[in-house]
Amino acid sequence: MMIDREQTEDFLEELGKSFVPNKYRPTLRLYLAKGGLYSVPYKAFTILFFLVVAGTAAIYFGFNIFSFISDNAPVVVGIYAFLFWTLCTTILTIVIMAGFYFYINMKIYGRMKDIELVLPDYLILVSTNLKGGLSFERSLWSSIKPEFGILADEMSYVSKRVMTGSDLSEALMEFSQKYDSPTLKRTLSIIVGELESGGKIASVLDQSIDILRKTKLIKDEMAANTLMFTIFIGAIVMVISPLLFALAFNLLSILINVMTQIAPALQQGTSSVPFKFEAGSLKVDDFKVFSSLALSIISIFASMILSIIQRGDIKSGVRYIPFFVAVAVLLYQFFLIVLGAVFTSMI
Repeated sequence: MMIDREQTEDFLEELGKSFVPNKYRPTLRLYLAKGGLYSVPYKAFTILFFLVVAGTAAIYFGFNIFSFISDNAPVVVGIYAFLFWTLCTTILTIVIMAGFYFYINMKIYGRMKDIELVLPDYLILVSTNLKGGLSFERSLWSSIKPEFGILADEMSYVSKRVMTGSDLSEALMEFSQKYDSPTLKRTLSIIVGELESGGKIASVLDQSIDILRKTKLIKDEMAANTLMFTIFIGAIVMVISPLLFALAFNLLSILINVMTQIAPALQQGTSSVPFKFEAGSLKVDDFKVFSSLALSIISIFASMILSIIQRGDIKSGVRYIPFFVAVAVLLYQFFLIVLGAVFTSMI
């Protein structure tokens, strides 16, 4: 039983590797390492492949695609079936890979923010160890604490590289290039430059710590100054927009009811009205679907705008998208019920 399990895992691993060309494997490994995955999950690629095939089969047989193409010649049926399976598996694969790419990118961004958050505290310990008489390398390794989280893991990886023969400056610069963080790159480049020139590292660390703290303070002040904009945009997206859409829905419902009642009289030819009413062309259910989609799109872009205003980038606002969308749609349903009751009592 153990042998069969090992053979199955080996099969899944090798089949997963066949999906990734050899020249792209190092790039993929480095990219996944940024997100904390230090080994490529080839077995997961194989499992996803079988899931895509199963999903395509479910769509093909579930929607009875064969019945739509069975009237053609056998060759044409085969071509249509081949095109369907090819396009469907390709689309599903692209969707899954896009979701995986988005997940890894958000994980990389989260790790970068965690590193920037604890970087000043880590450098304080390094500076303290340097002033206590330790060498720079020993100060780096001695300052690694579990509470530094991802930064501790990354510095442990740097220390392992140095112990296996890599240059310290090269290892630190490679670490700085691993994440798209101007703060990390600027700080480590200054430290490496001072290290190579043989200057006083402790004073440079103290200056870097002071700069990092002032930068964080400025960002916090900017976020506080934009609080009114945040409240204003949030109120528009989550309260005012659902209220206006709910009001428009009820007005549309009243208009359709009125048109339905007066349309027969106007169409008897007794009226000289130069236009024609067609109440059936308007559907309140279509407007409800449209308004829900519109609120969702507005919420998505509003969360991105707020993220840019407060943090200076879009990625930090992605986590707020579900909250904005959920609140806007739920309040829209609530306003529909309340305004529906109000207009019903008035009519």
